[in-house]
Amino acid sequence: MENKDKIENNKVSPAGGDLEGADEAKQEFNITVYTENQIGLLSRISTIFTRRKINIESLNTSPSEVEKIHRFNIVINEWEDVVRKLCRQIEKQVEVLKVYYHTNEDVIWQEMALYKVSTDVIAEKVSVERLLRENGARVVTLRKDYTVFETTGHREETDNLISILQPYGLIEFVRSARVAIIKDSEGFNSKLREFERLEPGEDVVENEFLNKADKVFSM
Repeated sequence: MENKDKIENNKVSPAGGDLEGADEAKQEFNITVYTENQIGLLSRISTIFTRRKINIESLNTSPSEVEKIHRFNIVINEWEDVVRKLCRQIEKQVEVLKVYYHTNEDVIWQEMALYKVSTDVIAEKVSVERLLRENGARVVTLRKDYTVFETTGHREETDNLISILQPYGLIEFVRSARVAIIKDSEGFNSKLREFERLEPGEDVVENEFLNKADKVFSM
């Protein structure tokens, strides 16, 4: 699927009231937002989704590859035309520099999960330890009363480990928001350089009347 940094207008989703594309199913999209790190921006972006009654499945904010530029990764389940309109709306925010959207096939993504299990259960049942190893889990905290394991992967992988540990008394579970890298992206640095090349700043022009006040204002 090609990069969606060029907004198209030739598709209308069922949400738009057009019959064309009515048979298209919703799918998961990753929205990437490059922005200045300003107080209140996250709230304003969240409001854009709330007003349209769109649920955010995952939201992650972090520094980007460009100094002082932050990156939001937002995951939603929607029609592509709805996602396209959302991206246009987000880009209207003053602090937002650029917005992209991609399907899961266009990105490399991971989520991290933590699982708390009784240490006694781990010690008594060799099968639990074997199952954890088979699912790529590693120990991050080991105490007498409990052990915390960590694993990374796709949603179905972390969900699978929940179902495996439930019969052994899973005490606690938490999962992080999604982090994603765009497969075909050259990074936001290249976009900035391209923008500077296409729209270079104006050269500084010296004021011809500078230091000539006595001549300009003389009667």
